[in-house]
Amino acid sequence: MTRVRARRSVSTIFFVNGAVLASWVPHIPAVKAAHGLGDGALGLVLLSMAAGSVLALTLAGWLVGRIGSRATTSMAAIALCVTLPLPVISPAIPLLALSLVLLGASNATLDVAMNAQAVLVEREYGRPIMSSFHGLFSLGGLAGAALAGLAIGLGVPPACHVVASAAVALLAVGRALRWLVPSDAADASAAPVFARPSGVLFGLGVLAFFGLLAEGAMADWSAVYLRDTLETTPAVAAAGFAAFSLAMAAGRFRGDCLVSLLGPGRLLGASGALAAFGLGGALLAGAPAAAVAGCGLVGLGISNVIPVLFSAAGQVRGIQAGTALAAVATIGYLGLLAGPPLIGLTAHVTSLPVALGLVSAFCAAIGVGGRALVPAVIPTRSAPS
Repeated sequence: MTRVRARRSVSTIFFVNGAVLASWVPHIPAVKAAHGLGDGALGLVLLSMAAGSVLALTLAGWLVGRIGSRATTSMAAIALCVTLPLPVISPAIPLLALSLVLLGASNATLDVAMNAQAVLVEREYGRPIMSSFHGLFSLGGLAGAALAGLAIGLGVPPACHVVASAAVALLAVGRALRWLVPSDAADASAAPVFARPSGVLFGLGVLAFFGLLAEGAMADWSAVYLRDTLETTPAVAAAGFAAFSLAMAAGRFRGDCLVSLLGPGRLLGASGALAAFGLGGALLAGAPAAAVAGCGLVGLGISNVIPVLFSAAGQVRGIQAGTALAAVATIGYLGLLAGPPLIGLTAHVTSLPVALGLVSAFCAAIGVGGRALVPAVIPTRSAPS
């Protein structure tokens, strides 16, 4: 019964994390317009969130190693909810950038801590359940994006929407914290809290780099592409990210079974190819319906990239799960760091469709690299009974 409650609590944290981030994303075009930002300037401002994420990762590893993943998850989840409204209500660009640093730092710390919690719960169950947690993150993203789109369609002021979303998220987090998994002795040991990402950890980190860059690109630029390049309504622009989140959730809820049936390497190979095809085809079509469908294919394609990579990091021998996760996530979050300016500046020099074409190429690289590297860490599992 205790492990069931622990799984529900960790699942709630994953869901809230996705919902909070998705509550912010649909408002990016409005924030862009409110501050008079072009594509290049927006890319640099969004860089602030990625920078906050990367800077917080070393602290996240230290916190998980010293006070445990339970306490770190609690603090980071509360901080994420509190910082949600700040980017929308910031009256000036410097404050907008600072608020995104805080939002990114809270999110990155929570990402490492809640995945360390997920590893502990997975060990208690003795079978793969990591993808289901990430599925709930995506489902939270779908719910957050859908409610944001509804709020936009009804004319609810962005500030009112994010404040209300933050309040509801805080209530959900408060109910979940009680049943998080207590940290075991390994979590609080004096072992090194940050593993230098070399060898297999470096390889996993590079794949995470490409995966998180693709996820970040869809979060930061899908609504902008639909709204500005294809000249759709704000509601349709929000639908693109909603389709991405829905497809990602669906893929992740089947992810553990797919890993057992195909093996992690083959799954990542197929996943990268599907994401590359979906985004590339949508960009070539250049139509709103194709763009929304393409967002869905990208979500389905990369749905299990991060769960498989994080599960692999947690199984690397001789390294604490939280420490290994921090090492891989550090490289991975550099994808979020490089993504906004890379896409924004490329769009400024060429066009946004050309810039997003780079993301399609990165998805193809995930397929090639994942098929070669990941099977060396995670052996193919037999189908679950």
